[in-house]
Amino acid sequence: MGINDDMIRVAIAGTGFGQKVHIPGFQAHPQTEVVAVYHRDINKAKAIAESHNIPHACDSLADIVTLPEVQAVSISTPPFLHYEMAKTVLKAGKHLLLEKPTTLNAVEAKELYQLAKEKGVIATVDFEFRFVPGWQFFAELLSEGYVGELRLIKIDWLGSSRADTSRPWNWYSSKDKGGGALGSLGSHAFDYIHWLFGSVRRLSAHLSTAIPARVDPVSGEAKLVNTDDNCILTLELANGTPCQVSISAVVHAPRTHCIEVYGDRGTLILSSENQKDYIHGFRVWGSHPGEPLTEIEIPNRLIFPKNYADGRISAFIRVIDQWVQGIDQKQQTVPSLREGVYSQLLMDLSHKSHEISSSVDVPSLEVYLES
Repeated sequence: MGINDDMIRVAIAGTGFGQKVHIPGFQAHPQTEVVAVYHRDINKAKAIAESHNIPHACDSLADIVTLPEVQAVSISTPPFLHYEMAKTVLKAGKHLLLEKPTTLNAVEAKELYQLAKEKGVIATVDFEFRFVPGWQFFAELLSEGYVGELRLIKIDWLGSSRADTSRPWNWYSSKDKGGGALGSLGSHAFDYIHWLFGSVRRLSAHLSTAIPARVDPVSGEAKLVNTDDNCILTLELANGTPCQVSISAVVHAPRTHCIEVYGDRGTLILSSENQKDYIHGFRVWGSHPGEPLTEIEIPNRLIFPKNYADGRISAFIRVIDQWVQGIDQKQQTVPSLREGVYSQLLMDLSHKSHEISSSVDVPSLEVYLES
């Protein structure tokens, strides 16, 4: 028996985030081996393969999925490429790890979910907050009833990644390509709201663009931005709890990501001030009526066994771990494309709400998947 017989052999499609997080994550995981890399420019694919010691380089995803050694594919390309690429992977019967946002709309996401089910492959979406120690502890405290009955939820996710007006126009500036803060940050927020607090029954959204034009790197001229960089969302959960969400990619806030949960028995806060790394730095605070807000230490059993300079790798390795377990046990894990469909549905309805300047009802995920 060869040394690598238990390894899952993975191909990487998408070499921006893919090189920063996916390749190092898969190479660090004891049960995965990166055997192929895709880039539309074959010379770039070969250069990346060589620098990371990956045996195969391809400029066609169709070629990658025909390689017999490729059992699974990880996709971290821009959102407008996800649907066709994921469809190619699933139709070939390969396991799939897909970056968020899942697709450009919920109809596409639902089709991928059904295709994965039909092919019997394990498909997951990289909703990595579910795997971050502070978040896992926060989820435990909520499920143990620390706050009691929910009364109000407030979420602020305020970043500066797009704050520089000289940052050039790219796919993120185009709605047709799946750009915008709602897609990059809101997709995560909608997933963790669903995970931590349950379904949404109604929502209202106001989206705005603070920087309306950016320089096109090809022409050198100003090009219109038609994506959102600020999102104000009001949600009503299935249990009636109001949830207020503020998202921005263009502000220099001292506290970047914060969830405040108020209940009849207590308050819980999960927050990070780390501008440079959106995974590391989360701390948990709690209080009961009449008591001061106090930090609650995250248990050692939840802490990352190893930290990386880029915190996203630590969380991503846990995503891989869950995916690998699912593949080994032939059992779909959570988060799957099912959760990806729900996040996408809430994004679609947010755009609709903004367009009609009114709140909209949200169907249950079960009803939507059967429709």
